[in-house]
Amino acid sequence: MNRRTIAASLAAVMLGGLVAGCNDNASPGGEAKGTGGDAKKPITFTWLVYDRPEGKVKNDWEIFKEIEAKTGVKVDWQIVSQEGLLEKRQIMIATNSVTDFIQPTNQEARENGPEKVFLNLKDYLNIAPNLKKFYDSYPEAKAVATGADGGLYDVPVLEGDAQGKGFNYIWMARKDVMNKYNLKTPANLDEFYQFLKTLKDKEPDSYPLSLNAPTTGESGLYTVFGKIFTGISGFYNQSPASDKYEFAPYQKGYKDALVYMNKLYSEKLLDPEFYLLTGAQWEERFLKGKSSVTYWWKAEVNPLIEKAKKAGAPAEFDLDSIPELGATGVKPYQFSRPVVGSVGRAISAKVKDKERAVKFLDYLVSEEGTNYLSLGIQGKSYTLENGKPVYMKEFGASPYVPLRRDFGVWYDNVTLNNALSRETWERGLDEKSKAINKSYESFIIPAPKAIVKTTEELDLEKSKLTPLTKFLEQRITEFVTGKAPINDTTYQQFLDQAKKLGADELLNMYNTAYKRTYGSK
Repeated sequence: MNRRTIAASLAAVMLGGLVAGCNDNASPGGEAKGTGGDAKKPITFTWLVYDRPEGKVKNDWEIFKEIEAKTGVKVDWQIVSQEGLLEKRQIMIATNSVTDFIQPTNQEARENGPEKVFLNLKDYLNIAPNLKKFYDSYPEAKAVATGADGGLYDVPVLEGDAQGKGFNYIWMARKDVMNKYNLKTPANLDEFYQFLKTLKDKEPDSYPLSLNAPTTGESGLYTVFGKIFTGISGFYNQSPASDKYEFAPYQKGYKDALVYMNKLYSEKLLDPEFYLLTGAQWEERFLKGKSSVTYWWKAEVNPLIEKAKKAGAPAEFDLDSIPELGATGVKPYQFSRPVVGSVGRAISAKVKDKERAVKFLDYLVSEEGTNYLSLGIQGKSYTLENGKPVYMKEFGASPYVPLRRDFGVWYDNVTLNNALSRETWERGLDEKSKAINKSYESFIIPAPKAIVKTTEELDLEKSKLTPLTKFLEQRITEFVTGKAPINDTTYQQFLDQAKKLGADELLNMYNTAYKRTYGSK
């Protein structure tokens, strides 16, 4: 394989001091019984991680002292920089020299597992009851972890609750400005337009609406308004009404979305540099009152208020949510966080003691192991209120900082259940944040399940999706900014070019892959 040849030439330099899994020729230790609770002789496993901005990886995190006491397993962290993690992991996979425990993408796991890079966990489910229960409870996780040979090669990280209720984004607006001008919360697109227009009239030097870049990201302008007018989130996604993938520009209403965005742009209700702004520029304009309406992470409401006041904003600076919007005939919604993430924990096929490694992973997936990685230690990092975990109040509105820095909890490449951490965090939110969550409950629907693509499908996506997306983004920008007229002729030309670039091939591929992965309803 090309990537292996290239990676091998760099391996000596890039792998540095990282220790690979022990020799596969050693006989596995099968003397231990149970799943983590029994006394076991000490053993050390290597584990690839990176230092997060909140705090560096520590060898004395208390949760891992507790875990070692319960399992006999000591973790030897192999630490790289955040910037170097991806390249390091790819080279380790390409040269079959991964650490004993590692977090590949699910795709990397299922593609390289059959090549004996990762251990086939399916062969060990008879000694791993928690892993078996995990795969039985999360069919999607099992699907994305399954290689072409039927083996299971990683434990996907959980990102959202199984009920599909957790979500990330809200429309937010300057509540103090709304109060100042006696503006009511807009409930539909006409009211939203009048809302922005009034803000512009009252504050002529501002551009009321400003969304963070990129325009095609989850909270980007084209994604947000495309969903509002068509019901499809992004260029390709499942329709909320079915398990079928759709191409948003083919949908009735997409041209109306372009017309609406162009209207906002031409009347200076939308930031004129919306397609050029960096995240820092967007934030500066919002904090300094140059814009007052946006679509962004709900968790940023309080931090943005604090930043604004530190930057000299008036004391009354305040933010609040406004509802999701939908065009006539389009039900407003937001997909929940995906239940199953795109990465997972895998074990090296060369690990010295396979059974101990599997039983250790099984322990980490157990309720006790999950609580250590996602919650920490009761009384020190979290408490129980009405029988449910809540992070310590002294950790404040951003508990993930001390949790990661001081405990190793909710730490990327370590934890296996981000959903539990987020649920615990939100349980301890202030009343305002809880009210925002409550106001969006009716809009949240379960996210589409991840699909498993064949090598041919991945090649098609790689060759077609990037140039198609680049064309769509460029042409839509021309429509929105008025550089190209929006009419039946120009829109049909837009669609025709999209077809030439592979829009239909990609649409067919996504639907074929989904049906193959999960079947039809």
